[in-house]
Amino acid sequence: MSESAERSDSLAPHHRPSLPQRNWLVRGLDQPGGKLPLFDRDGQRIDSQTVRSCLAAGWAEPWFNNPLKPDWLVCKLTDMGRKALADNDAA
Repeated sequence: MSESAERSDSLAPHHRPSLPQRNWLVRGLDQPGGKLPLFDRDGQRIDSQTVRSCLAAGWAEPWFNNPLKPDWLVCKLTDMGRKALADNDAA
């Protein structure tokens, strides 16, 4: 393997969601349109780093702007997110 290929592999994004990412993404599987929750099961707001990292990985995407809370990002699960969850289950 060439040095540039090794370097690009080390910079590649993670292909499996972390536990917090997975816990958030899996909740979109049974929601209409894959809507992802703003709050966890304990009523705490989902960590913005979890949301941003899932968006960056392509596992979630913005769905619409929330006019009542413009700083809250309403997202939905993507096909890539579904695949990442399925791949994670298979591992």
